[in-house]
Amino acid sequence: MKLKTFMLSATVWWGLSALALAQRALVLQTDFGVKDGAVAAMRGVAFGVSPKLAIFDLSHENTPFDIWEAAYRFKQTVPYWPAGTVFVSVVDPGVGTERKSIVLETRTGHFFVGPDNGTFTLVAEECGIVAVREIDEAKNRRQGSERSYTFHGRDVYAFVGARLAAEAIAFKDVGPQLPARVVALNYERPRLEGAVLAGTIPALDYQYGNVWTNLDEVLFARLDPKFGEQFRVTITQTGRAIYEGEMPYVRSFGDVPEGAPLLYLNSLMNVSFALNMGDFAKSHHVGRGAQWAVRIEKMPSQIRKKNP
Repeated sequence: MKLKTFMLSATVWWGLSALALAQRALVLQTDFGVKDGAVAAMRGVAFGVSPKLAIFDLSHENTPFDIWEAAYRFKQTVPYWPAGTVFVSVVDPGVGTERKSIVLETRTGHFFVGPDNGTFTLVAEECGIVAVREIDEAKNRRQGSERSYTFHGRDVYAFVGARLAAEAIAFKDVGPQLPARVVALNYERPRLEGAVLAGTIPALDYQYGNVWTNLDEVLFARLDPKFGEQFRVTITQTGRAIYEGEMPYVRSFGDVPEGAPLLYLNSLMNVSFALNMGDFAKSHHVGRGAQWAVRIEKMPSQIRKKNP
């Protein structure tokens, strides 16, 4: 009898554990910082929906009001999260205005909750759009928050995201379906123009000052690069030249002398620039965002010989 009781209890325990694990992860991104209670308030709302929710932070140190940076953080991290993950993003300089509050479902099975202000530009392009729904705030809003107009992250987005992740509501319950598109930010799409690669600088590796581009290894391969070959790099901001120079394509930073420039593939397998043991972005006054553009071309062999 005792053995049967133990087996029954174990079965119940495993069943409850499976139920708890069945809930989707909830991932939060904001530009709030963590010096006050704003992020904790959002987490508290989500916890109030379901104490079983696994709640994670993407970043809360995004540059204030920088929608492009928020869009890129999604590109950088979403591929590593399983289908079903619910992302809430609140970088929302238009809070309280007419911009729509939406939930986006992608072909990869991820859900994105937040303002339709350009934040979802890159995930919509790369993950594909299944459907977009506008949040019906009459039904999907934290109770008692109807008179609050400036903290949708707490009152709407964290609440809706948590309910989706906890499966307290289905996607169809979010609100009316919209056309399958989102507001898109304008930027330099990666492309090959003759023998020149053109793209943008979506992000900087802030800790070290490395400059990341949106030119991936597949596109870069079309230049037939070989380690040690020299490339000319031109960086512009809104059409104005900020940096022009030559650098070798190498495997890693230590392949060039200390302080020397290099071209390499970063951890996302995108073309990037750095100074070995230095800060490329700070040294050359390079920033990141949709207004920054980059062009890369392989140097002809006779120029490489003249300027080794």
